Amino acid sequence: MMKGMVDEYVVNRTLDARGLFCPMPIVKLKKAVKEMADGEVIKVLATDPGSKRDVEAWCRKTGNSLLEASEADGVFTYIIRKGG
Repeated sequence: MMKGMVDEYVVNRTLDARGLFCPMPIVKLKKAVKEMADGEVIKVLATDPGSKRDVEAWCRKTGNSLLEASEADGVFTYIIRKGG
């Protein structure tokens, strides 16, 4: 997992989950990724501190790749590639 390299990824979709709490960021992420093609990249924005643990676990469980995770000013940003 790399930090601070968002500009190097082509983001196909952005999911704004700010203001949502567990389990909603993961529920919305699951739905969004289901609609994407393998290899596409989604950027997720969340404010729930528990999202860090949840997104990492979800990626491991589903076989999607967490390319980047960062936090700035209370907003967590995740870059995920569908299908590894």
